Amino acid sequence: MNKKYRVELTAEQRQTLEGLIRSGTTPARTQTHARILLKADCAAGGPAWCDAAIVCACDVSRPTVERVRCLFATKGLAAALHRKQPQGPPRRKLDGSQEAQLIAVTCSSPPQGQARWTLALLADKLVELKVVDSIARETVRSTLKKTNLSRG
Repeated sequence: MNKKYRVELTAEQRQTLEGLIRSGTTPARTQTHARILLKADCAAGGPAWCDAAIVCACDVSRPTVERVRCLFATKGLAAALHRKQPQGPPRRKLDGSQEAQLIAVTCSSPPQGQARWTLALLADKLVELKVVDSIARETVRSTLKKTNLSRG
């Protein structure tokens, strides 16, 4: 077998994977990946199945088998078994008091020589007032949009 990413499990890893499958409490995807790794094991005493046989036995696609092999070889057992943690929604750039200060600045009269507040002027003013260290115009825009405020 001449695979680019070989799976060679230690006895401890093999025992862990068999325990995951036997417990029945882990997610189905994790159990499937554990089965793939056990069947692809090329270490001494491992079955060393070919990808086609693993595809049939585990009822998965060939790219899934290849991906699990690759993850195991490059990033280890945990990466091959578990999904990547979702990044989730980005944290809020402005808290409630900072939003209130933005709204107060927006409702005030614009700087001399300006007909109205622009997003760049508002962002610069918030930095000048030391409300925030730095802020993007897009953050100012989305905050004002969320509060239904007009700059005019």
